[in-house]
Amino acid sequence: MRTIRLALAQLNTTVGDIEGNVDLIARAILRAKRAGAHLVAVPELAVTGYPPEDLLLRRAFCEASRAAVERILPASEGIVAVVGFVDWDGDAAYNAAAVLADGRWVDTYRKRRLPNYGVFDEERYFAPGKRVPLYDAGSFTFGVSICEDIWYPGLPLEAMALAGAELVININASPYHRGKVRDRERMLATRAADNLIALAYVNQVGGQDELVFDGCSMVFDPDGSLVVRGPQFRDDTVLADIDLDFVAQRRLHDPRRRVELRERGELPVETIPLGFRIEPSCEVPRHRDVLPLLGDEEEVWEALVLGTRDYLAKTGFRQAVIGLSGGIDSSLVAVIAVDALGAENVVGVSMPSRYSSEHSKADAAKLARNLGIRLLTIPIEPAHAAMLEMLADAFEGTEPGTAEENLQSRQRGNVLMTLSNKFGWLVLTTGNKSEMATGYATLYGDMAGGYAVIKDVPKTLVYRLARWRNARAGFDLIPESVLRKPPSAELKPGQVDQDTLPPYEILDPILEQYVELDRTPEEIVAMGFDRTTVERVVAMVDRNEYKRRQAPPGVKITPRAFGRDRRLPIAARLRHW
Repeated sequence: MRTIRLALAQLNTTVGDIEGNVDLIARAILRAKRAGAHLVAVPELAVTGYPPEDLLLRRAFCEASRAAVERILPASEGIVAVVGFVDWDGDAAYNAAAVLADGRWVDTYRKRRLPNYGVFDEERYFAPGKRVPLYDAGSFTFGVSICEDIWYPGLPLEAMALAGAELVININASPYHRGKVRDRERMLATRAADNLIALAYVNQVGGQDELVFDGCSMVFDPDGSLVVRGPQFRDDTVLADIDLDFVAQRRLHDPRRRVELRERGELPVETIPLGFRIEPSCEVPRHRDVLPLLGDEEEVWEALVLGTRDYLAKTGFRQAVIGLSGGIDSSLVAVIAVDALGAENVVGVSMPSRYSSEHSKADAAKLARNLGIRLLTIPIEPAHAAMLEMLADAFEGTEPGTAEENLQSRQRGNVLMTLSNKFGWLVLTTGNKSEMATGYATLYGDMAGGYAVIKDVPKTLVYRLARWRNARAGFDLIPESVLRKPPSAELKPGQVDQDTLPPYEILDPILEQYVELDRTPEEIVAMGFDRTTVERVVAMVDRNEYKRRQAPPGVKITPRAFGRDRRLPIAARLRHW
């Protein structure tokens, strides 16, 4: 039995912090050596952090990335390390992986397939690689690829396998959304089995603006079996013992590879000696742990917590402030913030007006006690009355309506932003995806803030997350009265959300079809939804794009988040094809 030990380092890097990232990478390589690993891989663009976006248009940034790899070389003595960085040849930038062996920079692999969909804009920044190198470690050969390279059948993986590679290491910065890990697993299992190769996948972890990276690094045997799965949403060095003899045995028993070799002829592969021999062990593989996946609510929760924690940490904020209305959305955001930052770093603010109910004020106070956070009470009624008086002449002869209602929300936003300016607290907004989609949020009011924690969480999922978190706490952390009362903005007497919106159990499925899946109104109606309701919802979504453009960033948890994922013109006459 020929067994090699591979370490997959799930790192939480910071975009632009090249010195800090180099230190993280060097320490990860040293941990891998202490664990007896022969090879170690760190994520895509680990040196620069991902995604560096328009920093890549600065020549000095690209040059600094390449120079930083030189500083990692001493850590690679006695081991092979695959390190993601920005390569630069004086004419173009490349998404690249440095292959380091025993203190030497042996080669550079450049990413061939550049994604340009969803949140990705790599064709804007990078030139594609052309080479398909293999690396000869004396006793076996392996290949290296980067993220998108593995999502396609064919080149480069197929050529690497047919040329004799027994292992391919794929380094990634693959953002999270609900259910994506299962899509990844199916795809990777297929690639491993189709190419009769051991396949290792290392992924970044951590939050970066809207994106969250979930780690969950994996290794597959050549029959497509998942043999190692690392933790989700957590830094870790995932160890995997790979049985190279099993690769050879699978190839002996499966004639497909021989047929492919006869038909292909010469392959576009070059083999590069590492100049460093890896001696496999004869031990039975020990590191073959498949950690269980988190449940749906827990997975989303961990993404929201990690995204919030890292956004504050990486932007230099230490404390957050939240307007607590006594409603479900602000309650959920407060709990996420406490899980992310600690109760000592979260401040709640109750801002009652003449329309605020006693039960809402009591619910906000009870939530603050349950969480152990500081609660400020700053009534907005004096400002509300003063503003109405100021506007009396201008509004004379008109009926009170939305403008007067939204005035209260804007006064609350003003209070929170003033506290932010005074004390350096980051304002966490509390609008959910259902509200963002339909415009049921006040621009410069409850949309005012620095980070929108649940902007990609539909209202029905808000309730599921709240009940899941209460179950984990073992008591009603979010008071049951908050979960049971009809949702309301409380901007006029007796107001509830369903005065303006369809019931959320109807609204959210329509939004999923229109926003996530790009179904036309006719297609949605054909699925059994009421035509009038569908047309009303679609119209609300279309006319509120201008609001969403002005919303703060927030954690992406769905395949089609507003912003980077879904980009529509504001000034447009939209037809529904």
